[in-house]
Amino acid sequence: MPSKDLLRGTMKTIVLKLLSENGKMYGYEITQKVKELSNGQLEIKFGALYPILHKLEAEGELITETVLVENRARKYYQLTKKGNETVKVKLTEFNNFVEAMKLILNPSAKTNLNLWGI
Repeated sequence: MPSKDLLRGTMKTIVLKLLSENGKMYGYEITQKVKELSNGQLEIKFGALYPILHKLEAEGELITETVLVENRARKYYQLTKKGNETVKVKLTEFNNFVEAMKLILNPSAKTNLNLWGI
């Protein structure tokens, strides 16, 4: 399992990517999808997820829709136009970061990306 610091630094990117691929999702669904896609290696706790969702909503990246499901309110999150643009930026930033880390951790390995001028 990666450290909480590593996960915390990628939460926004993870949430944006999942919403871009799945349309609208609710909190529990997001946590389960992360667990499934990572083969159980990543687990997002609600205490970490909801502040990110609220922040993205406040920044205009997400809109919400509350739906009554079996007499319970379920809040769905969906990307706005701004959110769709941001996910592309975040994924590029993350991929550049991963490539830079590969260079640092294994300088003799060649990389295909040289987007930061490294």
